[in-house]
Amino acid sequence: MPGSFFDTNVLVYIASGDAAKADRAEEIIGDGGVISVQVLNELTNVARRKMRMTWPDTRSFLSTLRSLLTIRPITVETHETGLALAERYTLSTYDAMIVASALHAGCDTLWSEDMQHGMTFGERLRIVNPFSIAG
Repeated sequence: MPGSFFDTNVLVYIASGDAAKADRAEEIIGDGGVISVQVLNELTNVARRKMRMTWPDTRSFLSTLRSLLTIRPITVETHETGLALAERYTLSTYDAMIVASALHAGCDTLWSEDMQHGMTFGERLRIVNPFSIAG
């Protein structure tokens, strides 16, 4: 079943001071979607270190996202796919693991502000920057 996968950088805006981007991020996750445990870990790091959220606030933020989105584990198969993608497309290891997770989840859209808008993987997964298109 095709669907949406969310990169960490999109979800960070939900708790940011950028109202326009927060609204857009909330709009696109409203239809549900998928994230990986990697995204949860990255969100935790950003929330604690960059946004200086308390542990209770961080846990609440993560809990809200876990209730709205499907969480995919990182498996050895995902890791191997990610390595192959990193090599083939010269992606960073972390971006490649996000793409691999989205592919393994059967998603057709990967919402990301950092990856190349319009790029496709496996002829079925397309990168879309939610902040460069009309809402």
